[in-house]
Amino acid sequence: MAKVLVIDDNDTMREGTAIALKKAGHEVLAFRNGLEGVAGFLAKGADVVVTDLKMEGMDGIEVLKQVKNHDAGVVVLVMTAFGTIETAVEAMRQGAYDFIQKPFPTDLIRAKVEAALELVRTRQRVSRLEAVTEALSSDLAEKTGTHLLGDSEPMQKLNTAIKRAAATDATVIVHGESGTGKELVARMLHELSPRKAKPFVTTHCAALAETLLESELFGHERGSFTGAVKRKLGRFELADGGTLFLDEIGEINASVQTKLLRVLQEREIQRVGGEDTLKVDVRVVCATHRDLKAEVAAGRFREDLFYRLNVVPLTVPALRERPEDIPLLAKHFVAKHGARINPRVKGLSAEAMAALHRYAWPGNVRELENAIEQALVFSEGTQLEEKELPAFLQSASTRVAQAPGGLPIPHGDRPLPDILEDLERQLIQRAYEKAKGVKTETARLLGIKTSALYYKLEKYGFIQKGETPEES
Repeated sequence: MAKVLVIDDNDTMREGTAIALKKAGHEVLAFRNGLEGVAGFLAKGADVVVTDLKMEGMDGIEVLKQVKNHDAGVVVLVMTAFGTIETAVEAMRQGAYDFIQKPFPTDLIRAKVEAALELVRTRQRVSRLEAVTEALSSDLAEKTGTHLLGDSEPMQKLNTAIKRAAATDATVIVHGESGTGKELVARMLHELSPRKAKPFVTTHCAALAETLLESELFGHERGSFTGAVKRKLGRFELADGGTLFLDEIGEINASVQTKLLRVLQEREIQRVGGEDTLKVDVRVVCATHRDLKAEVAAGRFREDLFYRLNVVPLTVPALRERPEDIPLLAKHFVAKHGARINPRVKGLSAEAMAALHRYAWPGNVRELENAIEQALVFSEGTQLEEKELPAFLQSASTRVAQAPGGLPIPHGDRPLPDILEDLERQLIQRAYEKAKGVKTETARLLGIKTSALYYKLEKYGFIQKGETPEES
């Protein structure tokens, strides 16, 4: 079904055309003159406009100009009486899609409108493909590490340092708050290095239990512990010849610290439960949000390991330290996620961008990306408006305060996990309300599986625990 707007000052012709198109399954808006028709188009829009050419007051040519001026992509079909073909040809020069000569059978107007709609659909498909291509290109560039977004001075300095460090084989430690993009820095170091054709392997040290981390890094032999039913290669072996990225290196325990120091010194490992010494050729890049010097002083991190890791230190600036990069990042995330979530959206309004600037972004770039994704779900226009941004960006409480050292912080500063959890709850609530409680539609809006949605609905109390998955 499409929305078709019919304009004709002849009651019989207008009503007959409207009835024929309604029977074809379309939503039809009919108007008796050009002025009312243009006003109706501006208020409600349409996929196709069918207009008579010769009308009192505003004629069809002027209607064509007015609607095209408002929406260059709208398809206009003109109706013309015998003897005014020259005017119809002029209308096509002005941008009309086609014309139909009166009187005409109902089958013909239906066919003409269907052909016009096929043009609309083709344009939409092309637009989606262009958006997907742009997003994939941007995403690929991000994942392959060929660039790190940001034109600010701190980011320019960081990009320069990355390129210099990438040309060497030195161990790099990346400092930065959660959500700043430390893994992207590691990927960029790998992709710009002579090792780029070899594996890039990641390990999140904080995500693994202490008893599992050693096995994950160095591998294990069959029977070395309960559950070790076969030999397993560790991350160092898997990354041989390439780069191993150790995220949250400050979380590893004393035992793993000792073994990691040996690897960095001797370039060899032993699997858990094994006796053989294995040589490995791996460049280590690690990251942390902790102050490792303070951890060394507190006795929680080995000093000798710290100096082995701290050969080339890089720091990713927090988003609040480079606010001039917010517009570039926001537009990048609209392009990246818009193709999948809401292809109509091409950018942000000035008011929405101002709201992004007012916030301190304790969750950094990751929080900004999350906020843009949420806004895309609920946007109904071609640009994100301030009212479509998450509630925390619209609230006066999000305006930035100044800490004693001049550091911008949001009022009511909270831990990052709490902020992200609240953001997720708001997103689910808005999608659930928009879908009128229909779970499958809610899951579709959010882009997640229905099973994952039920878990989150239970988690945030929207449904009772154990509630059967029935559609409301």
